Amino acid sequence: MRSGRRPQGRRIASRNETETELRSRIGRKSGSEKRNLIGSDVGRMQLHISPSMRSITISSSNEFIDLMKIKVAARHISYRTLFHTILILAFLLPFVFILTALVTLEGVNKCSSIDCLGRRIGPRLLGRVDDSERLARDFYKILNEVSTQEIPDGLKLPNSFSQLVSDMKNNHYDAKTFALVLRAMIDKFERDMRESKFAELMNKHFAASSIPKGIHCLSLRLTDEYSSNAHARRQLPSPEFLPVLSDNAYHHFILSTDNILAASVVVSSAVQSSSKPEKIVFHIITDKKTYAGMHSWFALNSVAPAIVEVKGVHQFDWLTRENVPVLEAVESHNGVRNYYHGNHVAGANLTETTPRTFASKLQSRSPKYISLLNHLRIYIPELFPNLDKVVFLDDDIVVQGDLTPLWDVDLGGKVNGAVETCRGEDEWVMSKRLRNYFNFSHPLIAKHLDPEECAWAYGMNVFDLQAWRKTNIRETYHSWLRENLKSNLTMWKLGTLPPALIAFKGHVHIIDSSWHMLGLGYQSKTNIENVKKAAVIHYNGQSKPWLEIGFEHLRPFWTKYVNYSNDFIKNCHILE
Repeated sequence: MRSGRRPQGRRIASRNETETELRSRIGRKSGSEKRNLIGSDVGRMQLHISPSMRSITISSSNEFIDLMKIKVAARHISYRTLFHTILILAFLLPFVFILTALVTLEGVNKCSSIDCLGRRIGPRLLGRVDDSERLARDFYKILNEVSTQEIPDGLKLPNSFSQLVSDMKNNHYDAKTFALVLRAMIDKFERDMRESKFAELMNKHFAASSIPKGIHCLSLRLTDEYSSNAHARRQLPSPEFLPVLSDNAYHHFILSTDNILAASVVVSSAVQSSSKPEKIVFHIITDKKTYAGMHSWFALNSVAPAIVEVKGVHQFDWLTRENVPVLEAVESHNGVRNYYHGNHVAGANLTETTPRTFASKLQSRSPKYISLLNHLRIYIPELFPNLDKVVFLDDDIVVQGDLTPLWDVDLGGKVNGAVETCRGEDEWVMSKRLRNYFNFSHPLIAKHLDPEECAWAYGMNVFDLQAWRKTNIRETYHSWLRENLKSNLTMWKLGTLPPALIAFKGHVHIIDSSWHMLGLGYQSKTNIENVKKAAVIHYNGQSKPWLEIGFEHLRPFWTKYVNYSNDFIKNCHILE
């Protein structure tokens, strides 16, 4: 039997057998024997490093042979140095990785790293320039040339950028032709946008000047109610409260309007915000056609404990054509009627007019400016001869704070307590001086007015009627209206504020701006926090809250005082 032990006669490779001897021994073997020997031994190789790290020995695991023995040069680096080197490399490698990533992500032309900076500056130092930069410079040059050239008549323009690209491919445009077509397209788009803006402003002007269907319906239904319902015709106020109408111990508000819904909001907001609603008396003045409907609303919708009086202009004995000849002339003047009811685009050079200037002119051409109701405030002392102090309110305001302290404001002998409008940053409303309202090229205006004088606001004014009666404010108002009519409206475009700015000159006491915040009908950027803090907010401008063009985020401050549960409002489809 053959035992498992190796034959005694077989030579066993010693540990110090050289690699040459091993190769010689392997070379005498057959091919299959070589593969077996190498595969069995190499598959079980071991690595031996001497403690001094001066030699490395590679041997088979079965101790047959030492395959290789390598002597290493003397060690000159200490373990401490090696450790510190590895530590430093471990610290630096992440930064190298991040820098490499940034270079890759940013790209050569946009990167800001030192490596990229070198790659960008290098070609310039060597006189090389990126082709894209040269192409851009050439294109800028072509654009400058084209900007001064006339666009050929009959040049067919594409309707979109994609069509322009398609035309370029099909017609093989050169750079100059492309630039010319592109300029013509931009010019056309600018003209179209400008025309669209002017059309938008005209449509907004018509919307602001019109009466919404729901408000017109409300007036008609309430007028019908006045004729058929005795309760709607009841005396306002009740006979026992008639002495209060001339009692100066009460707080008297005056409102002149033909808008029933707007009047209801002004009265409701003032009463709900007051600390002493039982001391409030409202004197509402309206025109003849609206009187019945206005009377019906306040007869059917009590605001007790406040007291409301409704009067039509036809019920004032003093207010006759003999006493207001200037207003009659204003209403019948052909130039005035054409200015307010004619073609607002005719005669306007839209190519040289900015949309903002055009919008300002349209807003000054509202038909309300030739309404008697709008001029009535100048006759308050004569209309209410027994009252000493009143607060006048426009119909597009909302009262959010208690106005009782206004009766304690000392006007210092002045007639008109008002908020000035030249201290704010808002260019539309709160940065107005006389130069914004008058034509200072007119000799009379230049002689009597200072263009830098501060303007003040109509819409919430405290009037000392005792002091007013001692002045010639009304006569001054009339005389300047006559002069403006004679000059064919060249001194200022009609409205109530310009002649009032002249008539009340020297008679205005400035009150704190927190009492009266303006501009909610002009712009949508009104600060909401400031709106919440103001005692009175004023929707002066075209975007009234009862119109569809009103600003949505400002409308809730007004709608919160509309009684949407009222049957008349529901039947006229005035929706919240």
